[in-house]
Amino acid sequence: MTDKVRYTDFLRDVFTLSVSCFGGPQAHLAHFHRLLVEERKYITEEELVEVNALGQVLPGPTSTQTLTAIAYRLRGPNLAYLTLLIWMLPSVIIMTSAAMLIAHFQAKQMSLNFTRFIQPMAVGFVAYGAYFMISKTVKRVRTIIIMLLAAIVSFVVQTPYIFPVILLTAGCITAFNYKMHPREPKRKVEVHWANLFLWVGVLVFAAVLGALTKNNPQLLPIRLFENFYRNGSLVFGGGQALTPMLYTEFVEFKKYLSAEEFLSGYGLVQALPGPNYSFSSFIGLLSMRAFGVQGEVFGAIMACGGIFLPGTFLIFFMIRVWDRLKSFRAIRASLEGILAANAGLVAAAALILFMPLVVNEPLKNILLYAAVALATVAITAFTRVPSWAVVLAGLVLGLVV
Repeated sequence: MTDKVRYTDFLRDVFTLSVSCFGGPQAHLAHFHRLLVEERKYITEEELVEVNALGQVLPGPTSTQTLTAIAYRLRGPNLAYLTLLIWMLPSVIIMTSAAMLIAHFQAKQMSLNFTRFIQPMAVGFVAYGAYFMISKTVKRVRTIIIMLLAAIVSFVVQTPYIFPVILLTAGCITAFNYKMHPREPKRKVEVHWANLFLWVGVLVFAAVLGALTKNNPQLLPIRLFENFYRNGSLVFGGGQALTPMLYTEFVEFKKYLSAEEFLSGYGLVQALPGPNYSFSSFIGLLSMRAFGVQGEVFGAIMACGGIFLPGTFLIFFMIRVWDRLKSFRAIRASLEGILAANAGLVAAAALILFMPLVVNEPLKNILLYAAVALATVAITAFTRVPSWAVVLAGLVLGLVV
């Protein structure tokens, strides 16, 4: 780690990432590597991959946890919370504004077909993330096998709860190879429980408040916070895994949004840089549309707070004990399996995201979407064209075609 990193320097780089990182948590890792490892040298490649793997086995937004954990290691919790704010703010502001526009579009029955190429581009960004991770972490026969098995299982068993099972199982498998790692002096593991207690305490308190206010429509923001905090505490696998859970709760069960509104917002968030969890502000605002502009904005804020806080509390708890846990050879050996399995999960995610695009589509559309996804991979991997320019070209193409 770089010593004595200036707040302003790091936060400026975080802002750069917040407006240039497209493609979700899998693709974000490549962007983090370019800026934070190669250019700024805040951390090493091994540290970045380790922190990202740690985020993968915890519920919450993986890329957000990775970035805030790096900030926590560099300068402590103050820089970490500022990093969280700056990282999420641009996409949250855009999605909050988009929610207002979507409500207007839906009322006027205006077409959103100009976003049709954004989802295959998002698939391309995820596929590039898989290629990047495989090239960095899959180097032995056993890791190839683990990667393939993880990809197959996650594709067949499509539930977010399979992610931690796969990762922990893979880690246990390679932990038996601990003798390959040199001995290190054992360090006493001192557990600081404050952030874990904070996570549980807020979860219980929000649940009680939500139950007490369920019959009062004026206190809907409290229930929104509880709904999103609960979802953020339970979901593994990033924004793609969170989306079906939000659809079930807010569209099918509570009917705060129509299916068309939800899917339009989901399509738009794929075109934005930063965390996919900013989709929560879109849902929170539309859930509060009966309360005027101030109520809508308040709903967006409560939704964002609820979805981002649990993962942040958990990663702050784990990052403080992680360096001590790594002194155990079995823990270090387990990382080989965790990282290989994670690469498999990312590869499977690209295929899972592509499948809905081709259901009931004519062959020419399937080939077109596949070409868009492959072109996105090639441009990202072999050129210096920024991601925002790729997405902008997709929007222009959608308007033309």
